[in-house]
Amino acid sequence: MATTTITVTGMTCEHCAASVREELGEVPGVKSVDVDVASGAVTIDSVAPVDAGAIRTAVEEAGYQLAS
Repeated sequence: MATTTITVTGMTCEHCAASVREELGEVPGVKSVDVDVASGAVTIDSVAPVDAGAIRTAVEEAGYQLAS
């Protein structure tokens, strides 16, 4: 299993976290997503490393941005 940690900006509540979890959960290979709204940290567990472009697209589909 592979673990990736990213920082997502703009999340303010559990609804925000749920949106990010849902979109990232649809990326092929993702097994689980843990979101810490306070810090913006998102930990993705997957069966193999996930394409960075797919992660960015999923976060943007949820309405948020990856921190630079």
